[in-house]
Amino acid sequence: MSAIYTYEMKETRLLLYMLCAMLGLASCGGSDDDGDGEGGVTPPSENVNRNIVTGGLSDAVTRLEFPKVKGGRNRILVYRTGDKYGINYCVEWDADKKSQRWSCYQMYQGWQGNAGRYEGDPQYPYDPNLPASERWDEDYFWRSGFDHGHICPSADRQYSKEANKQTFYMTNMQPQYNRFNAKLWAEMEKRVRNWTPSSSKDTLFVCKGGTIDSEENILMRIQGRLIVPKYFYMAMLLKVNGYYRAIAFWAENENRDRGNESLRQFAISIDELERRTGIDFFCNLPDDIENRVESSYNTSVWGLK
Repeated sequence: MSAIYTYEMKETRLLLYMLCAMLGLASCGGSDDDGDGEGGVTPPSENVNRNIVTGGLSDAVTRLEFPKVKGGRNRILVYRTGDKYGINYCVEWDADKKSQRWSCYQMYQGWQGNAGRYEGDPQYPYDPNLPASERWDEDYFWRSGFDHGHICPSADRQYSKEANKQTFYMTNMQPQYNRFNAKLWAEMEKRVRNWTPSSSKDTLFVCKGGTIDSEENILMRIQGRLIVPKYFYMAMLLKVNGYYRAIAFWAENENRDRGNESLRQFAISIDELERRTGIDFFCNLPDDIENRVESSYNTSVWGLK
């Protein structure tokens, strides 16, 4: 099922939900500060657009941080560590574009640590399990004017050296201007870490990436090959005490320092992020909760000034 088709299905379900609200059978939030965008505690069983484990897909695709997988020549890469945490993060890798579409992972208390930053040779290795035919034969980031931009950050994976090393895989990298990567993107990463729940029973589900699927959202190609996304995004779903709320960030990959600007201006709803990317985020949520939390966001609740 295409991302556009699943999005249209969600739009139809949302319209039906709003009609029910008008009849007094349900209610939903507004946009930005007009509502809290929180989903209910008891999830119903209906989930039309969820990921289905078929064709050799890992059952990891049923986790809440996952968007709708694209299928075709797109691999789901699941990175695990040999400890109690298991899955570190996951990637959708486009074998034709030889580019990652997104990385998704979970954040909760207990994942902190002081493993430090991986230092190795090469500094940015390829996933050893990725076929050579599906990746570039050299690292086109070097001397290109762009950083190796982490999608799942090194600082988010400090609980073990193995987990941290995996964040340096080329499959977790996208080209970013240094003044974007080290300033605005870094500030967004810090904010996401600050949203990590205080209880190990609660979870922040995260999906991040760059725009690689339409030419209007591609900045350039390094040496005519490696895609440089024009925009980067973060999608966050927070579960606390059985309730859900969601928010997204969207920012242009610009060669200027915007690190001191308010993050509020970069905040959008998940529905809006889906319109801009064509990706169906948090598709494994029950449909009524997904529709509710993705249609609205409250910057005050998220502490954005």
